[in-house]
Amino acid sequence: MGRRFSKRLLVAILASSMAISATFSANASTKYGKNYVSSVTKAVETSAVSILESEGSLESANVEWSPVQGAASYNVYYKAADALDSSYTKIDDELIRQYPSSFRADVLGLAAGNYVLKIVPVVNGVDAINEEATTQALTVKANKREGFAFSPASPMKTSSGGYNDDGTVASNAEILYITASNVNTVTENVVTNAKGTKTTCTGLVNILAGRQKGYDKSPLIIRMIGEIKASDITGLNEHTYIQLKGCYNVTFEGVGKDATAYGWGFLIRDARNLELRNVGIMMFGDDAISLDTDNQNIWVHNNDLFYGAAGHDADQVKGDGSCDIKQDSTFVSVSYNHFHDSGKSSLCGMQDTQNYYVTYHHNWFDHSDSRHPRIRVGSVHVYNNYFDGNAKYGVGVTKGASAFVEANYFRDCKYPMLSSLQGTDIFYDSKGDFSGEDGGMIKAYNNKIEGATRLVYANQDPIQFDAYLASSRNEVVPSTYKTLVGGTTYNNFDTSSVMYKYQPDSPDDVKESVTSYAGRVDGGDLIFNFTDADDTSSVINPDLMAKVKNYSSTLVSDGSKVVK
Repeated sequence: MGRRFSKRLLVAILASSMAISATFSANASTKYGKNYVSSVTKAVETSAVSILESEGSLESANVEWSPVQGAASYNVYYKAADALDSSYTKIDDELIRQYPSSFRADVLGLAAGNYVLKIVPVVNGVDAINEEATTQALTVKANKREGFAFSPASPMKTSSGGYNDDGTVASNAEILYITASNVNTVTENVVTNAKGTKTTCTGLVNILAGRQKGYDKSPLIIRMIGEIKASDITGLNEHTYIQLKGCYNVTFEGVGKDATAYGWGFLIRDARNLELRNVGIMMFGDDAISLDTDNQNIWVHNNDLFYGAAGHDADQVKGDGSCDIKQDSTFVSVSYNHFHDSGKSSLCGMQDTQNYYVTYHHNWFDHSDSRHPRIRVGSVHVYNNYFDGNAKYGVGVTKGASAFVEANYFRDCKYPMLSSLQGTDIFYDSKGDFSGEDGGMIKAYNNKIEGATRLVYANQDPIQFDAYLASSRNEVVPSTYKTLVGGTTYNNFDTSSVMYKYQPDSPDDVKESVTSYAGRVDGGDLIFNFTDADDTSSVINPDLMAKVKNYSSTLVSDGSKVVK
């Protein structure tokens, strides 16, 4: 079965008062994509910078080091690995954080390539260059900007928010850093009328409300540091949402592996070119992420989605939807997210009456129960996802929806594909227990399926089928195949001009590619490994729930200054 172990390897240099070499050991090993030195497992205060670990990741790089004796703060610099030392650029102080036994810096906004990071302690107000250290060259990879969010046929042509499509910060972007201590006091000048008048808005909620007016479309990057609880934020709506309404060209991202929204979620409405990434969401009040009404070009990726607060309905004991897309939200990509035992992973379409376009790729549905996704009406591409021990079903279609399900790995997913009121849905109960609505059509191609209870293709039964099995990616599904209830056909969106360019992984490679990168950087700071017994269970896992309820950030401080 698929299990993810923490990538963090605790390391330290055998040193206390003696000086440490100012460069990272040339004999360092590489494991799980990180450079590290094998030695003792307890970080100690050293007389020079001692690098514990460093890593190149997706359009970012990070480094951790032991505290240095006498250092009042630290400066961190980066450059391309083959560039001159004169090209070092200092990162923002907010990207440097202190933890109980170490410091960490994350460098964001890097294009793919090789980089070197330099850590310099500040002693008596000046850089102590004799105590600095540099990493080896770290390889940074590009995010996969694929799916309908980046379709040439989409209105905005991109969903990179405040970034360029190569991962670098847009030239005129503003960057806001938010923490539990400043989320209500951070300020930003926002254009609030047609004359271009700028108003100083105070607090994240008010800044976003100012952008909601629609006059300020300049790129904005909001970087969240550490854990922020619902009780820390003034102005959440009645469903404990931060509201990203009417926002254009915005990225909301977590910094590092421990950015956590605890007790609240994200409501996205009337937004264009918006990116949400690298955030852990726990004990949310309604949906964790809700794309609700008239959104275009939205990219939701690399988030960790845990249990929410129990709702009033029987199917909401794990919270409501983890990532719901509804009511005229289109040209959306949901990718590289980690769903941790979600009850209802992703509703796609609610009261929609017209077609829309959504892509799900490289998500880890880790013992989540259902809705991967559950689709009404729209055209949805589902490829290269890892369905890992799903007790109810994988992809479900209703109300004339068309889904292209391609090159996924279904491991112990009870019913990989369902269409309402036909095939497997009514095999055990003629009334069906999936939806009760009219059916939809699934085109399946090149999926790897192991341990399924039942899946019937149209070439096995042309009437009571779950999906049409294509012999090639570009095969057009004949109109002679129709849903049993509703009589709708597959709309063949995947062979039309609206389709984008992409290169799917082999289904044999999906487990590795997904578990290596899904969720936050390094897999986040809450790692939980399910067992085989969890594959068929749809009840709350008490051990995971205990970890979620007892979660608390270990962040000591943000900013470069040392807290003693």
